[in-house]
Amino acid sequence: MSHMHNIDIDVVEMTMDIMKYVLGRITKTNPELGKPMKEEALRALVGETINEKGIGGEKAFELFRDVLVKATIPIDHPRHLAFVPAAPTRASVLFDLVTAASSIHGAYWMEGAGGIYCENEAMQWLVSLTGLPKGAFGVFTSGGTAANLSAMVTAREYWRKNPANANKKGIMITSSGAHSSVKSMAKVIDAEVLLVPTETAMTRSDIEAVVQSLSEEQQARLFAVVATGGTTNAGIIDDLAAVASFCESRDLWFHVDAAYGGGALAAPSVRAQFHGIERADSITIDPHKWLFSPYDCGAVIYKKPHLAKEAHAQEGSYLEIFKDEGAAGFNPSDYQIQLTRRVRGLPLWFSLAMHGTAKYEWAVEQGIRLALEAQKMIEATSYLEMVIDVHLSCVLFRRIGWEPEDYKEWTYQNLEKKFALVTPTKFLHRGQMETVARFCFINPDTTHEDIQAILDSMQ
Repeated sequence: MSHMHNIDIDVVEMTMDIMKYVLGRITKTNPELGKPMKEEALRALVGETINEKGIGGEKAFELFRDVLVKATIPIDHPRHLAFVPAAPTRASVLFDLVTAASSIHGAYWMEGAGGIYCENEAMQWLVSLTGLPKGAFGVFTSGGTAANLSAMVTAREYWRKNPANANKKGIMITSSGAHSSVKSMAKVIDAEVLLVPTETAMTRSDIEAVVQSLSEEQQARLFAVVATGGTTNAGIIDDLAAVASFCESRDLWFHVDAAYGGGALAAPSVRAQFHGIERADSITIDPHKWLFSPYDCGAVIYKKPHLAKEAHAQEGSYLEIFKDEGAAGFNPSDYQIQLTRRVRGLPLWFSLAMHGTAKYEWAVEQGIRLALEAQKMIEATSYLEMVIDVHLSCVLFRRIGWEPEDYKEWTYQNLEKKFALVTPTKFLHRGQMETVARFCFINPDTTHEDIQAILDSMQ
C-alpha cells in the first residue's frame, strides 16, 4: 500500500490536470462569475467527500472544477465591484504556486533567509511609499485585521511600559467610519474604543470634542488614535496631519489603517491627500487589495520596529537557536502576532521584480480613472445621482426612487444572471443612514462598457 507522500503515476497525472486548470484560469481575462448556492444544494450535487478510504484525486478535482468553483465569485472578475475586490497579477498568482511548492517557513531567517530577503525587498518599496523616516520597516501579515491587531498590541505594550499604566484598560479613539476590524481587534486586546461620530474625514476638532467629554481618569487611559487612510465604504481619508499633531501633543500612538487606500500611495494624482501619514507610528496596508497580490497578503509597518519586537518576540526553549549568531537575520515572527507563517510577500516581490514599480503606478491610477469616469456617466444618467464625489476608487450613488429592497433585489438578479457583483451599502446623508449603490474599482481590466452595462441594469 503506497502512502500519501509517494510520487507515482497518479500524482504525476494529477499534477498535469491541475497545471492545465491553472494555466486555463490564469490566461482567462474574463472568468465565469459564478453564483453562490445553498449548502443543501451543493451537498446534493457533491455528496460526501471525506471518508475513510478517500474518493481519489481525480474525483475530488472533478467535483471542484465542475461544481464547487462555479459556486464562487472570482475576486478578479472585471464586473466584481463590491466590497474591496482584488485583481492579482498573473505573475503574482504564478508565484503563489511557486511559494507553496517551495515549502518555506517564513518565521525565522535561519529557515527562510532567501524568501524573507525577497519579502523585505518588497517591504522596502512599501515603506518608501509612506515617507516614514529612516529605520521604519514592517512585515507581511495575513491581512488588515492581523496587521491592525499587531499594531494595537505594540501600541498597548508601549503605553504599559510606563509603570503607572500597568494592568490598566487602555482607551483608543477611532471614527465611526473606521474598518470593523479596528473595533473587533480592540476587544481582543481588551481595550475600550471611543468612536468619533463622522462618516466624512475625521479631524482634530472631532477628536478633541470626544476627549473633552471624558473624565480625567478616562483621559489618562488614552493610548492610541486610529485614523483611516481610505475608508472601505467610501474611500475617505482622515485629516492625517491634524490627527498626527493631536497625537504628538498628548504622546498618543498614531496608527493609520490604510488597508484599502494604502495602494493609492503609489498614485501621484492622490498622494498629497495622505499628507501626515509619514508621521504615523504604525501603518496597515493590504497588498491583496490595491497592490495586485493574491489573498492573503497584508502588511504592518512601524516607525520604530524595535517597539514591535519588544511586544511580539516569542520565548521557547526550542526557539533559542534562532537567537544564535549563526542564525542571525531578520525574523518576521518578532514583529507581528503570528509565529508560523508562509512567505506571503513573495508573490508581490516577484510581480514587482517582473513588472517594475511604474506599471504598479499605472494600474493604481487606472482604478482612480475608472471611478472618475463612472461619476461622469452617473451624472449624465437621468435616473441616477451621486451621493458624494468620488474618493480614491470608491463611487457612492443612488438610483432615484429606489428603496433598500430594490437595491437588494437588483444585487441578486445580477448574481443569478452571473453578470456582476455590485452590492448596496449605507451612508449617512442628511442625518439619516441611506441605502445606496457602491462601486469600488481595483481591476484595471474593468472597461467603460462594463460600467455602462451595470448602470443600464438599474433602469
